[in-house]
Amino acid sequence: MTSRPPIMVPEDAYNQELIQNVHPPRWENPLPKGRYNLVVIGAGTAGLVSAGGAAALGARVALIERHLMGGDCTNYGCVPSKAMIRSARVAYATQGAPEFGIRLQGGSEINFDEVMERMRRLRARISTNDSAERLSGLGADVYFGDARFANKNTVEVNGSRLSFAKVIVATGGRPAEPSVPGLREIGFYTNETIFSLPRRPRTLLVIGMGPIGCELAQTFRRLGSEVVMLGRGSRLLPRDDADAAGILRRRFEHEGVRLVFGAKLLRTENCGGNKQIIFERGQGEEQVTGDEILVAVGRRPSIEGLNLKAAGVKWNEQGIQVDARLRTSNPDIYAAGDVCSAYKFTHAAEAMARVALQNALFLGRKKMSDLVIPWCTYTDPEIAHVGITDEEAKTKASSVAVFTKELADVDRAILDGETEGFVRLYINRHDTRLVGATLVGSHAGESIGEAVLAMIRRLKIGDLGAVIHPYPTQADALKRTAELHLRSRLKPWMRRVLEKYFRLRR
Repeated sequence: MTSRPPIMVPEDAYNQELIQNVHPPRWENPLPKGRYNLVVIGAGTAGLVSAGGAAALGARVALIERHLMGGDCTNYGCVPSKAMIRSARVAYATQGAPEFGIRLQGGSEINFDEVMERMRRLRARISTNDSAERLSGLGADVYFGDARFANKNTVEVNGSRLSFAKVIVATGGRPAEPSVPGLREIGFYTNETIFSLPRRPRTLLVIGMGPIGCELAQTFRRLGSEVVMLGRGSRLLPRDDADAAGILRRRFEHEGVRLVFGAKLLRTENCGGNKQIIFERGQGEEQVTGDEILVAVGRRPSIEGLNLKAAGVKWNEQGIQVDARLRTSNPDIYAAGDVCSAYKFTHAAEAMARVALQNALFLGRKKMSDLVIPWCTYTDPEIAHVGITDEEAKTKASSVAVFTKELADVDRAILDGETEGFVRLYINRHDTRLVGATLVGSHAGESIGEAVLAMIRRLKIGDLGAVIHPYPTQADALKRTAELHLRSRLKPWMRRVLEKYFRLRR
């Protein structure tokens, strides 16, 4: 017995291939084969890493998924969004071709249907890595259905009772929904539904100015939609450095994205077949109108239906409560990923799963707090960050030094025509170790890893400055920024001493 597979729209060959991989229509749940060493609930990134890793080690493993294996990342997040972002970047690049001496005969044309078809084709291809067949081949028993704790050592799924030694809950999260009168009635998209759009919106209204909202707003604008973004705050990307958000704001305004800051949403209404959002900013009611609405106001943990109380697991609005080793209030149950973490990123879920897996199976002492987790928003330019923020550095000015290198001074960025951005390093004044970094540029996500490694290995800024990059690269800006610190150590009295030394050497 298994659960009915979901339908992905449109039901073309690519989405059928996707479903065949991540929720096979004819899949038969196995019969439990005694007590499991590990039961994993949720087959997103954290669940797949946990189950696959345990099975590879020889443990008896059960993996339970109620919807689509691969979770949000493969089906509704990283994979489809980055495919569309790539198409949007190509479209935008054609507009700037004359700057590089390139003339496109007859201009360029955006075919939205083909953009979406390419996304579905690539998503189906990548989904093979997350397939039920692959996990089963690794040795895991794959169950489809709703998991529910029967007691502290048993999980039920579709009528089967699975007893376990340990559990990792990795049920992820889902899009949060703002409480706006009329919003549900008028209809809206989230990241879970936007990639099934049947046609390009003429005007897309985006509620939220975080990473998902920013990425998709710029993408749809570059693909030909008019875009209006509304947010309660005063800037884009409130978790990132203000300077970085300022660069993105100027880029959005240049590209024609309308930004509405400080907007308190009052209600939504139908307006002649279109959708209208009514808001106020302290000067009376205002409104914007579009044919579609995208809600991107964050995520909330998926814990409904798990019957956590029966398992003795504590939770709150932020998700399942865990200690530093990702153990819940039930010592036999761990959690990993969006269901218990403030870092709602695929790479964070993967790293957390490795911590939870080692601690669950081997009495390990790995700690979530030991992880150095970067993030990147894949707008153009990209904004990547790790460690302390600019605001935190300002409150610690006596102990943290800040060094910034503008990409306008970096040769490769000049040659690429991509000078909007910078590298900023935060240095502990006492031991010169790196404690944070912000990168803004077209390759920021690819370059931040160097700063992450420096923080993991507790390297000094001189070590980062000693790295030799091929010339020319934008990543060389990291080295040049580190060199600013070295130059800052050359005090006026040192220079005077050196001048005297060199005069004697003439």
